[in-house]
Amino acid sequence: MTKKHTLASMTVSLPASQKEYVRKQAEATGCSTPSEYIRRLIHADQRVHERDSLEAMILQGLDSSAREMTAKEWMRLRHSVREQLANRRQAH
Repeated sequence: MTKKHTLASMTVSLPASQKEYVRKQAEATGCSTPSEYIRRLIHADQRVHERDSLEAMILQGLDSSAREMTAKEWMRLRHSVREQLANRRQAH
């Protein structure tokens, strides 16, 4: 994790075989702890869901009725997207 985040604890019960698997995977992937490995898995899952959501919105836009956008609308759209990207970069 590149940016400092406030961490909260969460207890997850696993069968012994899964606990050992997580420990081994953490070591194999260079994670310093099993918690880091789990955070990476969750982060990857979040990225998949974000991508799926974006693709759904793109398809929805493509299926909507088309109209010409004004220069002002394009400017607002660019500003909005740049702002969202900057916010995401700060969050990570």
